[in-house]
Amino acid sequence: MGQDGSVLQLRVEGAVAHLTFNRPAKRNAINDATIEALRAFFGAVPKGVRAVVLSGEGGHFSAGLDLSEQVRREPQEVMRHSRNWHAVMGLIQFSGVPVVAAMSGAVMGGGLEIASACHVRVAEPGAMFRMPEGQRGIFVGGGATVRLAAIIGADRLTEMMLTGRTYSAEEGERIGLAHYLAPANGALTKADELARQIATNSATVNYLIVQTISRIANMSAEDGLYAESLAAALSQTGADAEEGLQAFLEKRKPNFI
Repeated sequence: MGQDGSVLQLRVEGAVAHLTFNRPAKRNAINDATIEALRAFFGAVPKGVRAVVLSGEGGHFSAGLDLSEQVRREPQEVMRHSRNWHAVMGLIQFSGVPVVAAMSGAVMGGGLEIASACHVRVAEPGAMFRMPEGQRGIFVGGGATVRLAAIIGADRLTEMMLTGRTYSAEEGERIGLAHYLAPANGALTKADELARQIATNSATVNYLIVQTISRIANMSAEDGLYAESLAAALSQTGADAEEGLQAFLEKRKPNFI
């Protein structure tokens, strides 16, 4: 826990909210209080916030689940705990506001599951991606078999869990764990730059992007194409569409309110 007592710090700068895991002494291991703080934020994103940057204090994004809270739970308790994570990861992915993860140091286990729920991921040299649950006698429960497997494939996730292999930032970018590789100590700066750029997009279109594309990936081709047409129809009405088209015709940058 950080000096101010909060496990998740919040700072809003204009249209961008900065969320920071704040348990540096534990490499930002995710405890139940952190999950509830994530639920509170993404369940009611502050008005005016159009993009979020998620990072970790003290050089690590997150080393994963705080196992000190997981000892001797009954099966039903573990099931409820896992389903609670699933609900909160769903809020991160589908709140309608794009989330950019700034990843440094340990991005492991539950920390990687959280990063997988984010829409844009930036890593810096020294970032370490790992799914160590197999070596700890437990199975993942925060959504890795769906979200992380969708990113890197079920085959590679199986290998990660069986071997406990650590992927570097450079390897992570190559296989899709990161979209961007920032300079040394530059993940947060790059993530903020991307978030500010994203925040200038149409809020309606950003909402449709984060709500629609991953769902279409789970549909049949014909159902996906139908859903795409619905999203297109919704996007091309209203003030944002008018402003975007007018800006194109006038050869200027659009100003989406």
